[in-house]
Amino acid sequence: MFTGIIEAVGAVKRLDPIAGDLRFVIAAGDLDMSDVHVGDSIAVNGVCLTVVQYDADAFATDVSTETIGLTSLKDLKVGSAVNLEKAMLPTTRMGGHLVSGHVDGLGTVVSKSEDARSIRLEIAVPVALKKYVAVKGSISIDGTSLTVNSVNGNTIGLNIVPHTQNRTIIQHYSPGTKVNLEVDLVARYLESLLLNMDEDDKRKVDIALLTRAGFVK
Repeated sequence: MFTGIIEAVGAVKRLDPIAGDLRFVIAAGDLDMSDVHVGDSIAVNGVCLTVVQYDADAFATDVSTETIGLTSLKDLKVGSAVNLEKAMLPTTRMGGHLVSGHVDGLGTVVSKSEDARSIRLEIAVPVALKKYVAVKGSISIDGTSLTVNSVNGNTIGLNIVPHTQNRTIIQHYSPGTKVNLEVDLVARYLESLLLNMDEDDKRKVDIALLTRAGFVK
């Protein structure tokens, strides 16, 4: 589990084909590797991956064909910059939101523009994920916890402040860039709960109940 607060920007050192899939060797950049062990989880562009080898400056992780096919990791090349975050600890401040590292789909950067010192991004999300995205809700973009500013059809608007620009790979985005998306866990679990309720319980959930609970204004 992660928080969506990127700890460092690393870079791909090697892509080693092994028996049909890939082993990534990632230069850790400023990521503190002093407490990393084999078997630990590190999110790479929002994808939870397992450390299989490491040293003070880099780590290796195996990436399955499933993960390659469903995420933007397939677009990485030697030298590509990547967002890095180690798995959270019980004592970690929840500066972002709960991020599992399990990518829900790929988005596409539609536009990028300057707004004072911030950057405005518009990202097209898959139609199937649109229902999980809400204005002022949270979404993970390449592992970065961001607040949704607007929703227009299947396009979301985001505001990227200077600190986030400087500490993540978002500074390298341009129209057409593919990004890993993970929707808010609460939305997914709420949907699962509602879908698996029996008919009597479903009848108890109405607009009045949701309004009293603060979900509807």
